[in-house]
Amino acid sequence: MTRPASFKYFKTSPEIIRLAVMLYIRFPLLLRSVEDLLHERGIDVSHENVRYWWQRFSPVFASEIQRKRVQQLRAFSKWQWHVDEVFVKENDKRHYLWRAVDHEGEVLETVVTKRRNKPTALKFLWKLMKRHGKAEEILTDRFASYRAALRDLGALEK
Repeated sequence: MTRPASFKYFKTSPEIIRLAVMLYIRFPLLLRSVEDLLHERGIDVSHENVRYWWQRFSPVFASEIQRKRVQQLRAFSKWQWHVDEVFVKENDKRHYLWRAVDHEGEVLETVVTKRRNKPTALKFLWKLMKRHGKAEEILTDRFASYRAALRDLGALEK
């Protein structure tokens, strides 16, 4: 059995490492509680091992979960984004916080800019579509720059 490169120097099997990290991430448990749960299943590991594995592998598992989630959402027929911008003050100067939220309420992208125009909207939407694919439906606050940018990108707006 070949191991993935990230598990190369670990004596513990990747399945046990994944189980320990996922227990710690998924449920509000202490490291010692995860150690106890694993001990009940016949796996003898220290809470320090669980902490080390969590620090080492949680970014890998998080990116894996996010990739799978995005694939599932793209297959879902109601793939919908809400895109808008709000005014924010930073050092007594007005800036614009552009944000995109999916139909489940998860923030997909946020950008702070000094301008509120078509090139900025185009850049924001292009970056959003590059990272998350094309949405079936994009709901905006009817700002003219969105309409022009979406027309340039060839995306439909409601």
